[in-house]
Amino acid sequence: ALVFPVTPNQEIVFVRQYRHATGEILLELPAGSFNPEFESAKTAAQRELEEETGYVTEEMIPLATLYDNPIKDTNKIYLFFAKDVHPSGKQQMDIMEDIEVVLIPVAQVKEKIAQGDIQVSGTLAAIFLGLNLLSR
Repeated sequence: ALVFPVTPNQEIVFVRQYRHATGEILLELPAGSFNPEFESAKTAAQRELEEETGYVTEEMIPLATLYDNPIKDTNKIYLFFAKDVHPSGKQQMDIMEDIEVVLIPVAQVKEKIAQGDIQVSGTLAAIFLGLNLLSR
């Protein structure tokens, strides 16, 4: 479950964290895995948003469900738009996580993509779908 969280001040809440497979620190949207037998994608998205960023929302809108990498697995990414997120003060990272919360104004996010600062495919999909929803 992956979340495109937007504050009332029109800032997108990102996380910056080390990703072992790439050996890099990447800027991405809050996300995490879940077991659909035990929780819904929406509940997982709400949980991951708060755990990773300390932000919460009352409004979580489904954006899309996408295949992550259909060449080698059946994993799906459930994308959500979180409107008017606000800090709860309850960031609770997993023991192995070291996450920096980064707020980027909506008006600057496309520039960050063009500069190569945002490179994760699921994050990019959610950004463009989320920006489309914001522009309506």
